[in-house]
Amino acid sequence: QVQLVESGGGLVQAGGSLRLSCAASGRTFSSKAMGWFRQAPGKEREFVAAISWSGDSTYYADSVKGRFTISRDNAKNTVYLQMNSLKPEDTAVYYCNTVVATIPFGSWGQGTQVTVSS
Repeated sequence: QVQLVESGGGLVQAGGSLRLSCAASGRTFSSKAMGWFRQAPGKEREFVAAISWSGDSTYYADSVKGRFTISRDNAKNTVYLQMNSLKPEDTAVYYCNTVVATIPFGSWGQGTQVTVSS
């Protein structure tokens, strides 16, 4: 079982950048595809980005394509989400998880809050 701890959130002005990190425990991290999800107040949790176990393949929601970049460092058991050109509608709690395609597959961490002011 992979356990996940997200960090790197904060308050940023529109147009700014943040880099989120997701530290994973467990020996199987490097063999699992990973994804980022987010949940805004009053809304369902939604898919943001995914990356294959090797890092060779990535996939993004249309709403973040061209602005966000997912990456991973298997030696550090960590997956990242670089977020640029942030918009107020990106405000949400961000979570990472193991994925099958874009479907979350494991247990959720506590998430990290991202707030984008206009």
